[in-house]
Amino acid sequence: MNREENRKLIVGPIGAIPTPFDSNYNLNLGAMHDMVQYMVGNGVSNGNGVIKVASAIGEGPMLRDSEWPALLRTVVRAANGKAPVMFGIHYKDTFRAIEDAKRAQDLGAIGLQIAPPVYNIPTQQDMYDYYSDVGKAIEIGIMIYHTHWIHGGRIETDTFHRMRDLERVIAIKWSPHGDGQTYEDMEQFVDHFNIIDNSANPVRCFKLGGHGWVQTTLDAYPPHELKVLELLRAGQYEKADEAYCRVYRPIEAIYAKLHERTGGQSLIMKGLAEVMGHKVGASRPPSKPLTVEEMTELRTLATSWGWPVPTT
Repeated sequence: MNREENRKLIVGPIGAIPTPFDSNYNLNLGAMHDMVQYMVGNGVSNGNGVIKVASAIGEGPMLRDSEWPALLRTVVRAANGKAPVMFGIHYKDTFRAIEDAKRAQDLGAIGLQIAPPVYNIPTQQDMYDYYSDVGKAIEIGIMIYHTHWIHGGRIETDTFHRMRDLERVIAIKWSPHGDGQTYEDMEQFVDHFNIIDNSANPVRCFKLGGHGWVQTTLDAYPPHELKVLELLRAGQYEKADEAYCRVYRPIEAIYAKLHERTGGQSLIMKGLAEVMGHKVGASRPPSKPLTVEEMTELRTLATSWGWPVPTT
């Protein structure tokens, strides 16, 4: 797949879908297959969103190396070429990242979300070489996950500029690290990379020429995010902001309250998926399951948004 073909696919809401588990915390591949088919049947398609597997919300770092290939294979088969599938690679050295990247490519992923090799405490040259070496080994696109809040994950604006010559670096999951780097820096390379907002502000991203966003409810109820995308593409930014914030700001508030009790990035997304009828199960320990009261709060919210919440 060439660069421009890849760029046309990594756009819109990038849906980090939760990984379904059964009551014993084993993969529930049937539930994953059904959820992906639901997403595709409700409008997620090539050029209109991405299905992202094994990200942080998908509990990718918690998956065994024997598990994620079956998960990715299931998603690719369920999408059946109708929607793009991306796979997450987190904090691995160059050799292991290349191994996983090649395998994900063979399984049908069109792109990879790759986080920096933070445990190597990389220099900026190390960062460049890491993405360069992985890119030379594959024929699909890379979205850089700029995890600057983790020691070793900071990438400078000048380094992103240098990465313009890396053919397989297609997109940047963007939020600035501060200390001289601003959100508006994205305008310097927005024509070369697809800029995907990672600050829960897709309107700001699109106003600056960006291409998508990652804080989504695409798995739970795709029509909401696709409506936001429609408004953004039409330049109706005020309406898009109202629609997005009406759903996502309450989710942020619940996360803040919940994280006083337990951690885990997938908790609320799994809860919303369950509310909408997807049997995804709880997150793996040490994260704690949602309480009855928390699930009731999510159900009440989804109903207030006008989502078609199942009655049972």
